[in-house]
Amino acid sequence: MDRNDLKIENFLPHRERMKLIDKIITIDDKRAVTQSIVTERWPFFNGKAVNPIVLIELAAQTAGINNGRDRIEKYCNNVERMGWVVGIKKSRFFIDEIPLHTQITTCSENTFTFDNFVEALGITKIESKIVGEITLQLFQPELD
Repeated sequence: MDRNDLKIENFLPHRERMKLIDKIITIDDKRAVTQSIVTERWPFFNGKAVNPIVLIELAAQTAGINNGRDRIEKYCNNVERMGWVVGIKKSRFFIDEIPLHTQITTCSENTFTFDNFVEALGITKIESKIVGEITLQLFQPELD
């Protein structure tokens, strides 16, 4: 995939305040790594910080980038053909709040695939400290 195709808008339907990913750091056959910076526009912002539950959405958006790579060209960014989060199997947070302007790195890697279902593990970090571990269950329509 060409570096110019790594625009977040090519991978995700999220816009405005729900688009939490600022930059795609890496994407390959196994994982995607993204970077985000907390702003006052984020969901759960209380005036100085955000609730760590937002890490679930960061993991979901990064999983969408990871699993959308093969579908972008084929379906011309038709989000109906990209896939959906159907469950949060597990989530653990190791921080009580995330201050404004904090940079968060999220890695999503598929840990299990069966037919159209995928289980993805999302790890979120602030600097080198793991602040969240999220296991998501995803569904992807068949590739024609």
